[in-house]
Amino acid sequence: MRRKMEVGLYVSLGVMLGLGIATYRNFLPGHAAAAQEKEKKEAGGIFSPPGTTDTGPVTPPPGEPPFKGKIGRTVSESIPDWPPQATAPKGAPNVLYIVLDDVGFAALGCYGSPVCKTPHMDKLANNGLRYNNFHTTALCSPSRSCFLTGRNHHSNAMAAITEMSTGYPGYNCRVPLAHGLLSEMLTPFGWAAFAIGKWHLTPAEDMSLGANRKWWPLGRGFDRYYGFLGGDTDQWYPWLTYDNHFIKPPKTPEEGYHNVPDLTDKAKEFIADLKQVAPDRPFFLYYCPGACHAPHHVPQDWIAKYKGAFDAGWDDYREKALANQIKMGICPPGTKLSPRDEFVPEWAKLTKQEKELYAHQMEVYAAYLSYVDHYVGELVAFLEEIGQLDNTLIITVSDNGASSEGGPNGSFSEMLFLNNVPQTIDLNLKHLKEWGGPSTYCHYSWGWAFATNTPFRKWKQIVARGGTSDLCIVHWPKGFKAKGEIRHQFIHAIDLVPTTLDVLKLKMPSSINGAAQAPIEGVSFAKTFDDPKAPLPREAQYFEMLGSRSIQLDGWRAHVGAPNWPSGEPTTAEYMDKAPWMLFNLNEDFSEADDVAAKYPAKLEQLKQLWFMQASKYKVFPVDSSLQLRLITPRPQMSAPRDKYVYYPGTGEVDGSNAADVRNRSHSITADVEIGKEGAQGVLLANGGTFGGFSLFINKDQKLQYSHNYVAIQEYKVISKENVPAGKLSLRMEFKKTGPPDFKIGKGAPGTVTLYVNDKVVGAGEIPVTCPIGYSLSGDGLSVGRDTLSAVSLDYMGSNFPFTGGVIRRVIVDIGNDQHPTPKPPDRD
Repeated sequence: MRRKMEVGLYVSLGVMLGLGIATYRNFLPGHAAAAQEKEKKEAGGIFSPPGTTDTGPVTPPPGEPPFKGKIGRTVSESIPDWPPQATAPKGAPNVLYIVLDDVGFAALGCYGSPVCKTPHMDKLANNGLRYNNFHTTALCSPSRSCFLTGRNHHSNAMAAITEMSTGYPGYNCRVPLAHGLLSEMLTPFGWAAFAIGKWHLTPAEDMSLGANRKWWPLGRGFDRYYGFLGGDTDQWYPWLTYDNHFIKPPKTPEEGYHNVPDLTDKAKEFIADLKQVAPDRPFFLYYCPGACHAPHHVPQDWIAKYKGAFDAGWDDYREKALANQIKMGICPPGTKLSPRDEFVPEWAKLTKQEKELYAHQMEVYAAYLSYVDHYVGELVAFLEEIGQLDNTLIITVSDNGASSEGGPNGSFSEMLFLNNVPQTIDLNLKHLKEWGGPSTYCHYSWGWAFATNTPFRKWKQIVARGGTSDLCIVHWPKGFKAKGEIRHQFIHAIDLVPTTLDVLKLKMPSSINGAAQAPIEGVSFAKTFDDPKAPLPREAQYFEMLGSRSIQLDGWRAHVGAPNWPSGEPTTAEYMDKAPWMLFNLNEDFSEADDVAAKYPAKLEQLKQLWFMQASKYKVFPVDSSLQLRLITPRPQMSAPRDKYVYYPGTGEVDGSNAADVRNRSHSITADVEIGKEGAQGVLLANGGTFGGFSLFINKDQKLQYSHNYVAIQEYKVISKENVPAGKLSLRMEFKKTGPPDFKIGKGAPGTVTLYVNDKVVGAGEIPVTCPIGYSLSGDGLSVGRDTLSAVSLDYMGSNFPFTGGVIRRVIVDIGNDQHPTPKPPDRD
């Protein structure tokens, strides 16, 4: 079966009409009480009640704040008055969001895992609170937009991951300026703001050095950033961004590099940089290691710790996890396991070879989770060492349920899923010994997603509880006394921001950088810290992801799946009208085990109508369950379409979304070079990496070579018959396609490749299949004079193979007028 791409739902954009009118200095210390009292009256009573800090407009109005001193003819006749500086209230807490990725409800020890070891996050839970009714959107970019804005994901225009944006208000993946991020709310009032790790809130077409940085972290209120902009990255060879520019990893895997400890070191560095200069200044740290999203990359010594730990299989895991959850109070007594998923076979019926494969996949995943837990522990220990832990509000969440994107067999490379290539057991077994290392981009079978989402149905991308019910741990020793307790209130990703503002005693700003702010759509759950029975004033909560839909109100939940999951078929009007819904009474059925739609038709109809009302309110329409079409939908670019793209050496890497699109097209690559007398070698132009892409280079034998890496299954090579001579040369590769792509089975257009030196044919050969949809999920983009991150060709594996022995003047990619074929769009209703 084809693997399903992660997709997100659109979040509606609200617009707030009221504008704050107080001046910036009303909210900052250092002014005389009489002047402040006078300004309170002038402001018309917009200040907060005693005990709170009224933020009003977060930024000053146009012009400089009024000068309160005196200006005479000379300094001796004058009185100075400094402009105010933003200073947080004395003793204000730090805020730390720890955002995990694709970590299911039953994956952590403190949420019932019978095998996975997560002592450091368990310690946060034992010294804080666990929530058993926390919900996300079922996909990463959408959930992350909710975590940072307090608005629903369609309101945020983040209906899907940024790579799947479409031209509708809820779907264009540009979080509106009217929906300020928490960083934008806090920094004008004295908090520092740092983002670490996965971002995934920048439109794919804006992830380039030629892009407008408005949608990068520093463009949305963060002071510093270190991480990766996309949805995932190769943890051994990450595509890193430091503030507003791209950088190379500081070391190689052979030198001991892995992304997670690097990110953690930078988080500690940013905090230390702040505290040694301004010890009293609080910070907001958004720490997102990107784990445990594929690729499941982890050192071998960590994998060895789990040898044999999952041999009993996923059915045994589910039964033991539920027993633990009931014992812990995570699930109420009497909770049943949800019915076996139709896509997951019984463990007992698998072959010995299948069991060996699947058990090892989970050993690697669990090792990855424990590895990340270790570095979470390092970060927390650092906060304790510098005396900041007790007064830091730590909220740990996952952005969605466990992921089924490995398909029924798992996958040694996630790029197979992206390109719709079948992921077979034989192919996985071939790479089993390297699973988790740099030569894999691996993902486990969806049987383990089902197990680690115990006791719920389904998984990531689907808005059943397996996709939306996630861990949420709150730790704040100075803020509340409860330890090890569990809270049962329904809370949602949109509630994190209002809760944080409540804790910090800040009101939602009416304006940020001149943009009037839309209302927050979540509610604060801070009162539940000390009161386990505190009611929360919320309306129904809708869910929609890739065409699957749900709504929850007063313990009732209605749900309907997407059409023909996981095929990604577009939603039709008929399906919207006639698809059968399920109904669950969560007050009696925590795990969605029993569908009671037939028993309560009136309740189901009420919830269905309520879903449509909320969908209209929050900009959910048009519902779109398509996958392939959205991945390759043309999007606005920084420049007009063109036939020729000119690239230069010594420049930064160009992300695949912005590079010349040669997929399934006839095209040519021409490098203007000067070769020295001793000859040259190295990459002329490469796009992609170890798990898919192409490279034109002079090989170590000084011959011109073109390699097309078909999703790490096969490398097709065409090599010149003679060496590349010295002098000024034009080195050219021409690809002429000889047939159409077949997207359904993951095959890109075949073609012939001809190599030229100064218009002389020096080599030719067949390329029987190419990558149909993409080359990389990790940022292995287009580069000149080197292969930036992982290597496209086995002939220079382990090196970026820089060009030496000559000079590259420029490289031209010419796509002529050949149109890029795409899957046929659906008939319009």
